[in-house]
Amino acid sequence: MSGKIATMTTKPVLAALASLALLPGCISIGGGEPPERLLTLTPTATIPAGAGAEGEVAAALSVQVPSVTQRLNVTRVPVTTSDSSLAYLADAVWVEKPAQLFRNVLAETIRAKGNRLVVNGGELEYAARTQLSGQLVEFGYDAVNSSVVVRYDAVMEMPDATVRTQRFEHVVPGVLPEALAVGAALNEAANVVADDVAEWVG
Repeated sequence: MSGKIATMTTKPVLAALASLALLPGCISIGGGEPPERLLTLTPTATIPAGAGAEGEVAAALSVQVPSVTQRLNVTRVPVTTSDSSLAYLADAVWVEKPAQLFRNVLAETIRAKGNRLVVNGGELEYAARTQLSGQLVEFGYDAVNSSVVVRYDAVMEMPDATVRTQRFEHVVPGVLPEALAVGAALNEAANVVADDVAEWVG
């Protein structure tokens, strides 16, 4: 009797294992292979080694990480395929989430091109009375037009509590849907937008 029960319970298990063997490319137990390379953003305007700045913390500018919608809250590059559909570019993975990478480029560009003392991190970030925040609205690839788009809605809160807002955008056309090409184009567009924001901030 016990042998019969063992036989009956073993068959479904063997069948399940056999079905798994037929799907070698569909299931990843170990999380899959790591990407061959990671994408990042590099500011074209940088401060040379040894350069410094000083001033009162209250007069400094704090550059906040912009808010994003869920489709940009990942380390993938979104691809707009139509007005109502979205995909992610194959083999394109950021080293950090785009909002943080863009914030780093923005802060470095403002430091290099402006006359502002820029602070970030810890208590200094919140002690600054001028706050630059906003939303990174678009940061991806448009497959319909073969272009990359970076769109940033900046919000600057002044020490007297007044608020200034402005939209900044840059489009790079004629980009192939390949990870390295799209990554380079997004880096270019991010730096153009950062330059424009730095001029606006002053």
